[in-house]
Amino acid sequence: MAAIPTQRESEPRAREVRGRATLPGSPLAPGSARALVRAALADASEVCAIPARLVDDTMAVVSELVTNAVVHAGTDVVVEWLLEETGAFVVEVGDRHPSRAPRDPLGGEGPYDTPESGRGLRLVTTLAETWGVTYRAGAKTVWARLPPGGVEDPDGPAPDAPLEVAEDLAPQPHRADGDRDWLGRGALSFLAEASDLLAGQLDETLVTALTGQLIVPRLADWCAVWLEDEATVRGGAAGGPDRVWHASENRIEELRCALEKEPPCPGEALRSGPEPYPWPGHALGPQGADGTALAYRLIAGGRPLGTLVIGRCGLARFPDEVTGLVEDLGRRVALAIGAARQYARQATISAVLQRGLLPGAVAEIPGVSSALVYEPCDKGGPSGDFYDLFPAGDGRWCFAVGDVQGKGPEAAVVIGLARPWLRLLAREGYRVADVLDRLNQLLLDDATEAADAAARALVAAGGRPVVTGDGPQTRFLSLLYGELTPYDGGVRCTLASAGHPLPLVLSPDGTVRTAAGPQTLLGVVEDETYTSETFDLRPGDSLLCVTDGVTERRSGSRQFDDGDGLARALSGCAGLGAEPIAQRIRRLVDDFGEGPPEDDLALLVLQAE
Repeated sequence: MAAIPTQRESEPRAREVRGRATLPGSPLAPGSARALVRAALADASEVCAIPARLVDDTMAVVSELVTNAVVHAGTDVVVEWLLEETGAFVVEVGDRHPSRAPRDPLGGEGPYDTPESGRGLRLVTTLAETWGVTYRAGAKTVWARLPPGGVEDPDGPAPDAPLEVAEDLAPQPHRADGDRDWLGRGALSFLAEASDLLAGQLDETLVTALTGQLIVPRLADWCAVWLEDEATVRGGAAGGPDRVWHASENRIEELRCALEKEPPCPGEALRSGPEPYPWPGHALGPQGADGTALAYRLIAGGRPLGTLVIGRCGLARFPDEVTGLVEDLGRRVALAIGAARQYARQATISAVLQRGLLPGAVAEIPGVSSALVYEPCDKGGPSGDFYDLFPAGDGRWCFAVGDVQGKGPEAAVVIGLARPWLRLLAREGYRVADVLDRLNQLLLDDATEAADAAARALVAAGGRPVVTGDGPQTRFLSLLYGELTPYDGGVRCTLASAGHPLPLVLSPDGTVRTAAGPQTLLGVVEDETYTSETFDLRPGDSLLCVTDGVTERRSGSRQFDDGDGLARALSGCAGLGAEPIAQRIRRLVDDFGEGPPEDDLALLVLQAE
C-alpha cells in the first residue's frame, strides 16, 4: 500500500462551494456534520451536476472523520469542506488534541489509544483519492480528497440503495465465503448507512432496537444488549439483558433466560473489546450446541453505557473482519445511546423549567370567563412565550401575555425575572404603566450586569477571549400586561402593550376594535416611559390577547395577520363563549399553514359575562 501523505499538495484550485462549521465534541456532531455537508452539496447541485456516488462517499468520509475526532479527542470539532471546480471534494476535520493521532487504517495501536481492531480510517483510505494529517500548535487536522464521481467500485456500478446491497453482501453465518465479501465496498456502505440510521434516533430504546436489526442475521445468529445506569462506575451490566435478538423468534425467551444467569463482567480497563463470552449452547437447541460469542463494551465520552454481546453457531472464532466491523458499529451505537441520554436529560430539565416558569392554574375572576391556549413549538421547552392571570388584591386581577426573544435557558432567565416581578409590583399596588417602567429598567440593569461580568472575565484572562457558552444575550421582551376590576354591569380594563401584537376587543355584534397602542419592547430603551389605556368590557365583550406565533403564522409568503387577518377571524366568532373563541382561533391558525408551527403560540380570551 502506498505511503499515506502527511500534507496535501498546495496547488491553486478554483473553488465552487466552500463551508466551515464548529461543532461541539458530542455524539450529535457526526450527524450534524453530515447534514451540513449534504445541504451544501444539495445547493451546489442546482448549478452543477454532482454524482450520487460522490455524495454517498462524502457522507461516509465526513461521518468517519468526525466520529474519530469525537471519540479520540473529545474537543470541539471544526469541519471545513470544498467542492473544487474539477468536481473533486475536499473535507478537513480538526480538533484541539494534537497528541492523539487518528486510528491506524491497518488496525495498529497508537500510543494514546486503547487497542482497537475496528476499520477506523480504512474506510477513508478506500474512498479517498488521498488523505493525510496536519499537526499545528494545539490542534490536529485530518483531511481527505475524494475524486470527481467518487471511487469506482471494482465489483460493479454504485448501488442505488447501499443498505440493501450491503445486506446481500453481509457475511452469512453459514456461508463459507461470506466474510470475505466484507473486504469489498459492501461493508463500507453498510457501516455508513448504519451510522445515518443510528444518528437519527433520540430514544435509547429505539437505538438498541435498531442495533439488533442491524446485527441479526447479517453479522451474527443472535445478540443482546445490556444497558448500564449512568450512576454505575465501571461495574458492568447486572441482571438480564435489556434486549435480545435471535434469527429464530422461538429461541429468544430461552436465550434470554440463559443470558440472565451470565451477565457480562468486563474488567477494570475501559476498553471496547471484544472479550470472550460464555457460549449459552443449552438455550440454542441441537444446532446451536457449539459456537462462539464476544462481548463489546459500549463506551462514549469515556463513560461505559452498556455491553453488546454477539454469537455465531458452529464457529470456533469470529473472523477478524467481522469483529472489527462490529466494534466500529458498537462505537456508533454508543454515540447514539449517549446522544439519546443527553437529549433525555435536556428534555427533562426543560420540562421542569417550563413547569416552574408557568402558573399552575389561572385565577378565576368574578364576572369574567377566560380561556387559554398554550402550544410551545418545542414540546420539551422551555418556550419563549409565557402567560399569567392572578389576583392582585383590592378587587383587582392582573393578566400578562409575553414573548421573550429566543428560547431555551436564556428565555427561561428572562421569564424567571419577569413573572415574579409582575406579581410583586402588582400586589404592591403599582399602576400598569409603572409596572412596565420598572420591568424595563430591571431587564436593562440585568443586561448591564451580565456585560460587566463578561468584561471582568476578559480582564482576568489577560485579554484573551473567554468562551462561556453563547455568552450573555440581549434580553428583549414583548409584553401585553393589564389589570381587571369587575363592577356591577361590566369589567374595567387597564392595559399596555410593549412591542407586542395589539389586543383586540370583540363586541356581541361582531365589531372588532384595537384596545391599545403600540409601544417599545422592554429591555431596549433606557428610561422609556410607558402609558396605559383604560376601557370597559360590557357583558358579551371579549378581549383577545395573542403572541406572534398567531399573527406571524406563515403560509408561503403570507402571514396570518396580513390584511387584518386576525381581526377578521375574531369577527367571525361573534356570539361564542370564551373557550369556543380560543379554540376556533387556534384551529384557524393551525389550518393556515401547511406544515407544523415554527413558533410558540399563546392565546388568552377574557369575556365579560
